[in-house]
Amino acid sequence: MMFVNGEAFSTKAEYERALLDKEVIDDIKKQYDLSTVDGIKGAYTELQAVTFRTAVGDKFDDEVFELYQKVKNGKFVEKKPLHDNVTKSKKKPVSKKASKEVEKIDPKLKKEVEKELKKQNRFRQITIVALFLIGIGSLGYFVKYYSAARQVQKNSEAWSELKDEKFSEILKDVKPVVNKKYEEDIVIPDILDEYLALYNKNKSLIGWIKIADTIIDYPVMQTADNEYYLKHNFDQKKDDNGCIFLDSNCDILLGNDNWILYGHHMNNGKMFSSLIKYANEDFYKDHKYIECDTIYEKGRYEVMYAFRSRIYTADDVRFKYYQFIDASSYEEFESYMEEMAEMSLIDTGVTAEYGDRLLTLSTCDYQEENGRFVVVAKRID
Repeated sequence: MMFVNGEAFSTKAEYERALLDKEVIDDIKKQYDLSTVDGIKGAYTELQAVTFRTAVGDKFDDEVFELYQKVKNGKFVEKKPLHDNVTKSKKKPVSKKASKEVEKIDPKLKKEVEKELKKQNRFRQITIVALFLIGIGSLGYFVKYYSAARQVQKNSEAWSELKDEKFSEILKDVKPVVNKKYEEDIVIPDILDEYLALYNKNKSLIGWIKIADTIIDYPVMQTADNEYYLKHNFDQKKDDNGCIFLDSNCDILLGNDNWILYGHHMNNGKMFSSLIKYANEDFYKDHKYIECDTIYEKGRYEVMYAFRSRIYTADDVRFKYYQFIDASSYEEFESYMEEMAEMSLIDTGVTAEYGDRLLTLSTCDYQEENGRFVVVAKRID
């Protein structure tokens, strides 16, 4: 058993994730004084873009949140620093008698002591060098880590600007490319003006998702290969952050009972990392609604459930949320709702009936192997 900040971890992988959380926490504590109002506000704002992977981080996140609530409600009182009135004791000079006693030490013993001191000094030097190299490595990791986060933010802003670009006559003839084959002729709606420029840049675009006051504000992609946008960004360049994408089995033209969107849980707080905060009911209350458009129409959803699950083997007879796209009957739909309601970590009071359209957001959850954190919402507009 290994411990970090008083939390026990049974595996090396969990322990290493906890150490990463601790590094982030230590960095925030260095930047912000949590005994002051400004420090608490700064730390709280910083944490909105951070997603922890272990109980060490979650515990710190909760502590800052509680302090912020006290500040918000006017119940926090800053602690005034105490004056240090303690007088440091002065070192007493070595007496002549003591000096003479030192001179009487056996020369052989004195030599052994000097040898041991040199050995300890050499060990300290090696330790300092090792720590220095570890520090350089950690610095390199964090530079790369935050550099990637900044690049994602920069890309997101560019995509948003393209999305909000005013309708251009040049784009009026842009038509959707439909790769799926349908048994009957279907009417394909016009693309919404705000998505024309963006769609013209990448024909895999099928919509946009946004949760107010979070980092989630991204284009939604779809291809026949569910693996592609795990490692590629909107510009179709290799990118570990990937993209938010709709399950290939979903159909935005015909519609389904449930659309499933996937996104990475990045350590830099990007993509779908914020979803895990729905485990906190206070966070849910401030983020009840999700805007999820297709390129053809606007959509607004209300959060119903937030729960932890995992990817099961084919032989496991369990509720597999990632297989729920269409219910074959009223009874099957109700069964799905009961399963999710029972697993939900929050009580929203929101329910769905057969015929309602649902939206499921899925990301990784590192509390267990193949773990997933899931948020389910119902379309209301």
